[in-house]
Amino acid sequence: MNQISTAPDAAYQDRLTRYQNELALRDRQGARLANLRTVTFLAFLGFGFWGGWEARPALFIPAAGSLAAYVALAIVHAGVIRREDFARVKRSLNERGLARLGGRWHDFPSHGRAPEGHVYAADLNVTGPGSLFQRLDETGTAGGEATLQAWLLTAAESAEAVRARQEAIRELGPLIDFRQALVTEARIAGRRDKADPSRFFTWAEAPSSLQTIRWAWFVAHVLPVFTLGSAALAAADVISALPFWGGLIAQILVVTLTRKPIAQMWEALSLGERGFVRFEETFKAIDAQRFEAPRLAMLQRGLQDGPPVSERLRRFSRLMGFAELKHSGQMHPVINALTLWDLLVLFRIDAWRELHGRGVRRWFDALAELEALSSLATWHFERPQDVFPELDDGPVHVEATGLGHPLLDRPVRNDVALRGPGEAWIITGSNMSGKTTLMRALGLNTVMALCGLPVTAATFRASRVQVLTSMRVHDSLSQGVSYFYAEVQRVKTVLDTAKANPQRCLFFLDELFMGTNARERLIASRHLLFMLLDLGAAGAVTTHDLALTELATDRAGKIRNVHFRDEMKGGDMTFDYTLRDGVVQTTNALEVLRRAGVAV
Repeated sequence: MNQISTAPDAAYQDRLTRYQNELALRDRQGARLANLRTVTFLAFLGFGFWGGWEARPALFIPAAGSLAAYVALAIVHAGVIRREDFARVKRSLNERGLARLGGRWHDFPSHGRAPEGHVYAADLNVTGPGSLFQRLDETGTAGGEATLQAWLLTAAESAEAVRARQEAIRELGPLIDFRQALVTEARIAGRRDKADPSRFFTWAEAPSSLQTIRWAWFVAHVLPVFTLGSAALAAADVISALPFWGGLIAQILVVTLTRKPIAQMWEALSLGERGFVRFEETFKAIDAQRFEAPRLAMLQRGLQDGPPVSERLRRFSRLMGFAELKHSGQMHPVINALTLWDLLVLFRIDAWRELHGRGVRRWFDALAELEALSSLATWHFERPQDVFPELDDGPVHVEATGLGHPLLDRPVRNDVALRGPGEAWIITGSNMSGKTTLMRALGLNTVMALCGLPVTAATFRASRVQVLTSMRVHDSLSQGVSYFYAEVQRVKTVLDTAKANPQRCLFFLDELFMGTNARERLIASRHLLFMLLDLGAAGAVTTHDLALTELATDRAGKIRNVHFRDEMKGGDMTFDYTLRDGVVQTTNALEVLRRAGVAV
């Protein structure tokens, strides 16, 4: 596939126009084919009834020709409908791309969901409405979504693993056609929800439903030949019609005797295939692509243990296309009685399952990882100004220049540095000045770096850390949990995790112990911060308690005071969101109250 060198918005707009034109073309083709199918079906009925009414078997020949034409047109029509579905989904994917570039991604339905009490997801907007996951997710299957979410919620196992993802993301970034091909069929299958092939895995790995009627395999391949051959000979007046009617009665008996196992297999197959579609085009795109990144090449090699997966799925797709004649209330009973159609097709599908079923789960595990990498690559393609961070497996440290919040349209940039274990910032500043936003910017960019994403910074260097936060603490009336106790539980989780990961944790704590009095708050905050630093953690704390800033004198060189400030200009309160050294010298709580109409 050709690499894209144009601007992201132009690339999306070009494709949007292309697929809108293709949709109009497919719609016209579909209307013509639907009319032709109606004509051939009426011809089949006309010749068939005429031949039966007039007892003229020769008329069954044009009836059979009309039937064959109907089946052929149905197959062609199904292909046109499929291409129309592809064009519709690809139009939607490019509309989503333009929406992301225009900042209109907050309405996307996929939010992700972290486990209750996750150590940073809710505080840093990793999942949920307005989250990084909502902005990133361009997966098509439930497996792809789960993989992407897992990467955001758990750091990669090593810096080397992160670098492997970075190489893959760099390569996938310009391959917009390939990335969209990965998810198109899944979006067709899923409609509202992500396509979930798990039930198809169950069918593919299960024992055969046709074991009890193995005898019917031979019958299905011999008896229809006898019956239809007798009909042809009778039509030519070579023999009487009696053998034909005898064969037809025998076939109807076979249909009756095999009805239950056939229904069981069809139900299991239909249930599994509903969230599966065929994915032929998806794996065809994977088969055709030539990868340089080692991780991508490894995933592709894992799919090459035989014929290309796309060929194996094309075979399944073709068989399912034949099997779906069962959905035709008009034609299926007649064709099945004349040819034992269900047996012929389902025995072949069962043979496909026996040959390939055990590999299906592995195919889709590889696809899930490719989808997750492609979602990350979409971020890289749309935000070329973001940089890939430098990561190592050493003790905790993070340094960045020009750091901004990745989910803000025009973030103010700041330089930050926590150069080793035991270092911390105490951030002071007036309300709304940017204290918490800075911590979220550093925390979220670190999470992004640990999963392989480019980050919103000019430069970014960090170790593979465990991020810990305590920012959005909520009480619970239903569980009888006060705000203070909820915060204590959260702080205990932070402390226990830091004990389990010495010199590996990066913490962000916002306004500690607000549920108690000022004296006890200061004592508790002081001891908590010292415990974390003694465990080799590093991080930042925001506070309005200026007494907490005195800790910088207790651990000179390790604890640093920084602040944000506000200014009054022409009677208006303004913020520049720029980080400065030292302790804030101004406050604005009373002014905020006055401007809200509370006279103080």
